[in-house]
This record gives sequence, structure tokens and C-alpha cells, in this order.
Amino acid sequence: MDNDVRELRGSAGLSQQALGERLGVSRQTINAIEQGRYDPSLPLAIRLARFFGRTVEEVFHCDD
Repeated sequence: MDNDVRELRGSAGLSQQALGERLGVSRQTINAIEQGRYDPSLPLAIRLARFFGRTVEEVFHCDD
């Protein structure tokens, strides 16, 4: 699954560490999501989307 987390985080001027702290996850989790190595749980995907003022569908893109 593709996502726009890296771009959104960069636009917000946040490091992976800072975003992780705000969402209650590790920097490694944010890195793995950005690299596409980890698909977040639904609650985390919703928290990420809400944090950036987007819908889940705007942040995460299924590669159907």
C-alpha cells in the first residue's frame, strides 16, 4: 500500500521522531510506514489521517 505520510510529515516540518511522539508510536514505526514495509492498524491509520486533516483514503492508496 502506498502512502503520503513522508510528504505530509515533511510539509508539517516534523521529524519521524516528533510525529511518532505525537501519535504514540516509535520513530521506527513511522519509518516503516513511510518505506511501505508496514501497513498500520486501522486505528493508527485513522490517527495519522486526522493528524494531517485528511481522510484515510487521501493518505493511504491501495495498489489494486
